[in-house]
Amino acid sequence: MAKKSGGRLISSAGLVNYYESEDKRAIHINPYMVIAVAVAISVIILVLDFLF
Repeated sequence: MAKKSGGRLISSAGLVNYYESEDKRAIHINPYMVIAVAVAISVIILVLDFLF
């Protein structure tokens, strides 16, 4: 079996380098807040479904 030259993964396609850098200007959202908003929206939809 032939050896592959280089140690990079072909399937990564540069995504590793993208995720290593962190942008200070980006909006950071707490994961718990995302879950809380999703649950709140689900409850609102269920309540509206029962009412109408």
